[in-house]
Amino acid sequence: MKNILVPVGSNEHAVNTLQYAIDFADAVGAKIFLVHVYSSPKISGSILKVDQILERDSKAILKDHIKKVDRKNVEIMTSTLKGYTVIDTLKQLSKLLQIDLIIASTKNDGADENIFLGKITGNIIKDTKVPVLIIPKNVTFKPIKKILMTLKSGSLKSVNTLDLLVKIKDTFSSTINLLQVKTPKLDAKDLELNDTLKSHISQLIPTTNATVYQGVLEYLREEKPDMLCVIRRKRGFFKKLWENDRVKKIDFDSSIPLLVLKGMS
Repeated sequence: MKNILVPVGSNEHAVNTLQYAIDFADAVGAKIFLVHVYSSPKISGSILKVDQILERDSKAILKDHIKKVDRKNVEIMTSTLKGYTVIDTLKQLSKLLQIDLIIASTKNDGADENIFLGKITGNIIKDTKVPVLIIPKNVTFKPIKKILMTLKSGSLKSVNTLDLLVKIKDTFSSTINLLQVKTPKLDAKDLELNDTLKSHISQLIPTTNATVYQGVLEYLREEKPDMLCVIRRKRGFFKKLWENDRVKKIDFDSSIPLLVLKGMS
């Protein structure tokens, strides 16, 4: 893991997320690309002047965030970018910079308290191919010693899906407990675990619930993990969860960092 992208807004969550990203990058030996994307309004008149103002404000936001964090020894590259859509700009940047991980706030667009994931972070999960680490409000970094991974199907189309999880496990000497949720629509083949996945887990926890999320809630309190890990697939509960621009807390919530890996099966 070499390159971490941290997109930030101007809200109160940004500084906390940036500090978490710095602490995490320091632990794994990565550098940070800190970006703020501003949109140019489609209006007639002096567009150039408006763009100059927006760029100036964008740079001021990043400068203010940097002042409020402990940079440690982490290399931080800052950039303000103009884009008509934030997500398209971030997708292009992720490919250009060969980003290994995106670290983002749960809410970076001023969403209300009933929302777990705001629109921008939701779109990052839905529309990028890069793993995303989502940081809830006020969560501070600590060594990731215990990871609760949850899934419905144990099959993986590509073992590369697990690369980042394995890197975290090796860095922090983490234990990974796998919660496999049996739902009414579960296929028998879904119970078979991928061999690579099986080799990295410390404990398999089978549970039967109406939904994957109910199974997660049941064990979060018991396991008390430092991180929750899920895989976004083309089918299943989490695919449906990310379909909307925003995710309501009633549908999904987490008070610990949430790692979303990108699976293709």
